[in-house]
Amino acid sequence: MLDRTRVVVTGMGAIAPIGNDVGTVFENLKAGRSGVARINSFDPSALATQIAAEVKGFDPKAHFDAKEARRLERFVQFAVVAAREAIADARLEINERNAETIAVVIGSGVGGALSSAEQVKILETKGPRRVSPFFIPMILVDTAPGQVAIEFGIKGPNMAVVTACATGVNAIGEAAEIIRRDDAQVVICGGSEACLQPVAFAGFNMMGVLSTRNEEPEKAARPFDATRDGFVMGEGAGILVLENAEHARARGARIYAEVIGYGTSADASHFATPAAEGEGIGRAMQWALKRARIAPQAVNYINAHGTGTRLNDAIETNAIKQVFGEHAYNIPVSSTKSMIGHTLGAAGALEAIFCLKAMQEQILPPTINYATPDPACDLDYVPNQARPHKINVAMSNSIGLGGHNASIIFRNYDL
Repeated sequence: MLDRTRVVVTGMGAIAPIGNDVGTVFENLKAGRSGVARINSFDPSALATQIAAEVKGFDPKAHFDAKEARRLERFVQFAVVAAREAIADARLEINERNAETIAVVIGSGVGGALSSAEQVKILETKGPRRVSPFFIPMILVDTAPGQVAIEFGIKGPNMAVVTACATGVNAIGEAAEIIRRDDAQVVICGGSEACLQPVAFAGFNMMGVLSTRNEEPEKAARPFDATRDGFVMGEGAGILVLENAEHARARGARIYAEVIGYGTSADASHFATPAAEGEGIGRAMQWALKRARIAPQAVNYINAHGTGTRLNDAIETNAIKQVFGEHAYNIPVSSTKSMIGHTLGAAGALEAIFCLKAMQEQILPPTINYATPDPACDLDYVPNQARPHKINVAMSNSIGLGGHNASIIFRNYDL
C-alpha cells in the first residue's frame, strides 16, 4: 500500500535570466519578456551560437563576503541565494531543536563547469602548484546542498541529484519521497546551474541542438513553432521548501499547493535522442498520474519540457496526446523556456515554481515567439500572451540527456 503522507510546498526562491527573485521572475513571465541576449560574460565571436539567457545583475559580493564569493562556484552561489529566499518565504525557523528533521536535496546537471575550465587553463599555463586548493569542492555537484546545510545548520539527509535536464524535477520528487517515508519533516530542494562557458556552447553546437539565431536573440527560443532551430542555454536556480502537511499546518505555514504525483523513467534507447514515440516521458506522466490517483482529465495545465529542438517538441507533444487522449487538446501547454532559455539542471525546479505561481494567480504563462504552427505540434501552447485560466492541478515535465524523464503534479491544497 502506498504511503499517503501529504507533502506541501511552503516556500519558493528563484534566480533566473529575467529576475533574481520569484516575484520579479513571474511578473516578467506573465509579460512575455525574454531574457535572451548576446553573451556578455565572454567574447562569443568564434562560436556558432553567440546568444544565451544569462542571469543579470547578480553580484556575489552583495550576498557573500569577499572570501566566500571567491570560493563558491556560481551555481552554488545561485543555490544558496535562492534557498535563502525560499526559507524566508516559508517563514521557516531552523535551530538545534529541528535541524535533524530537515533535509536538503539540490541537484545540478553540470556542476562546477566554470571552475573546471578556469583551472585547466591555469594548470596548462602556470603549472600544477597554481591550481586552486578550492578547485575540487568548487566543481562537485553536492557542494550546493552541502553549502546550504552549512549556512543554515541543517543536519538531516543531504544529497545531490544529477539527471541532466531532468534534475530539478527529480530533486523535488525525491524530496517528497523523503518526507513520505518520514526521514524528514521538511526538505529544501531544487536545482541550480551556471555553465555558460565556451566549451559548453561548442559541445552543444557540435550536437546540433542550439539555436544559431544570433541576429535576433529575443526571438531565438521558439518552442513548438515550425521555424524552431534549437534551444537557448540559460542559467539560474529554483529552490522549494517541501513539508509534511501536518507539520506545515501545526506551525501555521502558508501552503502554496500539494505535491500529489511524481513519476520518473528511462528511455533506455539512445543517449541524446528521446524515444521516438515519446514513450519514456509518457511513462513518467502516466506514473505521476497513478501516484496522484487522479484521472488525466483532472489536469488543467502542463508546463512542458519544450526546448525548441526539432525532435523534442514533436516527441513531447505526441507523448502528451498518448497519455491524455482527446483531452490533450483541452489542456493548455506552455514552454517558459521561450523566455528564460534552457537552464538545464535548474529547469525542472524553476518550471515547478512557475506552475505553483500560475496556480496561485490563476494565470497561464505564455509560450512566446510562437508564430508558425507545426502540424506535428498541434496542441494549445498558450501562444505569445498570458491568459487567465482556472488551474487546480498542474503538471511539469522534464527530459534529460541519457534518457532521463520526470514528471511532477501539483494540486491546490484542500484541508
